[in-house]
Amino acid sequence: ADRLHNMRTLVHMPEDKQKAISKETLDIFAPLANRLGINWVKTELEDLCFKYLFPVEYKRLAESIQKTRAEREQYIERVISLLKRELGGHGLDAEVTGRPKHLWSIRQKIHSSGRDLGSLFDILAFRISVDKTSECYEALGLVHSIWRPVPGRFKDYVALPKGNGYQSLHTAVMGPEGERVEIQIRTREMHRIAELGVAAHWSYKEGKYGLGTQDTDERFRWLRQLLEWQRDLKDPSEFMETVKVDLFDDEVFVFTPTSEVQFFPVGSTPLDFAYRIHTTLGHECTGAIINGTIQPLKYALQNGDVVEILRTAGSKPKPDWIKVVRTGRAATKIRHFLRQEANARAEQIGIELLERELRRYGVSLTRTRRGGKLEEVAGQLRQRSEKELLMDLGYAKIRPNQVLPLIVPADKLSAGPKPEKEENPLQRLVKKVIPTKGGLIVDGIDGVATHFPKCCSPVNGDAIVGFVTVGRGVSVHRKDCPRTLDYDPDRRVGVRWDTESRQVTPVQIRVHSTDAPGLLASMSQSFHSAGVNITAVDCKTTPDKRAINNFTVMVSDVEQLRRVMGQIERIEGVTSVERLAS
Repeated sequence: ADRLHNMRTLVHMPEDKQKAISKETLDIFAPLANRLGINWVKTELEDLCFKYLFPVEYKRLAESIQKTRAEREQYIERVISLLKRELGGHGLDAEVTGRPKHLWSIRQKIHSSGRDLGSLFDILAFRISVDKTSECYEALGLVHSIWRPVPGRFKDYVALPKGNGYQSLHTAVMGPEGERVEIQIRTREMHRIAELGVAAHWSYKEGKYGLGTQDTDERFRWLRQLLEWQRDLKDPSEFMETVKVDLFDDEVFVFTPTSEVQFFPVGSTPLDFAYRIHTTLGHECTGAIINGTIQPLKYALQNGDVVEILRTAGSKPKPDWIKVVRTGRAATKIRHFLRQEANARAEQIGIELLERELRRYGVSLTRTRRGGKLEEVAGQLRQRSEKELLMDLGYAKIRPNQVLPLIVPADKLSAGPKPEKEENPLQRLVKKVIPTKGGLIVDGIDGVATHFPKCCSPVNGDAIVGFVTVGRGVSVHRKDCPRTLDYDPDRRVGVRWDTESRQVTPVQIRVHSTDAPGLLASMSQSFHSAGVNITAVDCKTTPDKRAINNFTVMVSDVEQLRRVMGQIERIEGVTSVERLAS
């Protein structure tokens, strides 16, 4: 409710704040409202986000819808009248309502189908409310007897409710005048739950609010899971990303070999299934038998699949598993394992590094550890343990010359061979990485190399964060990059842009437009007038004369990027402009 109020009053904020808050709302709060079953909140949040994130596209779509408003209202009235007559004639006391879908939903349909609004008919939705569950199916039969159903568009959420408790029959039919319309059929109680969400499950009993039945309590399983994540995940950004991943719209249901039903987001794989059952099963998963046939880990689970996991004792998760899984639980378990592996490697490097340096002064690391001296030194350097000290040596967050004076006796330190000029271990390991002078300042680490992964392509002015790695210096990401969750939060270091730098950075932009003559030339001219150099172009057209144009351009900072994207979006024929992650 607080976020909805914030979005309603967002007009008073600066543009950059509007976009940042709207993006967070679209990623987290609108899906959260949907996950809790509060559809009207989700709908309003999505349309408000659309307004601030894509203002030009929002205005065009709203104006187009408004032009045909009277015609659509007449059509809606005709369909409602016909449905009421047919349902009433068969003894069903039904309430029928109709409306155009909300703007964000229409926008998503346009982008997913590649069609423009003029050729997109299924933007009308009708709802039939009856008294009993059996009447839902009776009404469905009548609807299909009036109009031909669209194959593959029927969904039964009455028999198999969504995880948030939502129940309804969904169908699409070829309605009057050949227009495709969507119809939802539910009981009045189902509609109450769809409108109020989880709040509808609370019942007033003996002066106290409480959950009515065990079945009702099962609908809160996701909320309980949310609380568990909040307790287990120490990094707030990782918690938010895990929640974001699990805020899925559509679900598939599959069965265990013992016929227990499990729900997963669309696109989930056998790995998601394995981690749902047990962490060890997930770690050791090597494949799956789906409906009696062996399938790879990347297989997308389908409704009704019977899933049996294949495992090999001693197998370990692979880094590319992160790209395969769909659920927050699986991703969190995989990241945790990979971090432990990386920390173990860093600890070993730290041991070897410190052992070599101590040997030069005739001091044994083994005896130092056995006598408890290294644990004492860890405390002096404000490390939580000896293990953390060794890891930080391996990650180059602590240098040997900080440790040696606390271990080596003063006489040995002064009498021993003069140390060679110390070089940061990361500098020795990394020879071909972009140095810090390329526009970045790393807090607390002088002269360390930096590395820009291809996953998010940060640009001067983006909010960024760095992570010390073994062998690649400091890896720099945009703060909102999902890959930051793959790193141990303890390896995070502060990085900031050098305001004196004039270095240009490659970034990818995608432009959706009509396939009109001269449009590509207009885009190129806009880039040129903004002083932005194009290094690569990839243009594709769809069968319905739409174009998807991918540009790789060189920009000096994020403000220049925003300006040129704004110029492109104002070109007649352009429907949207977006920055790609890589």
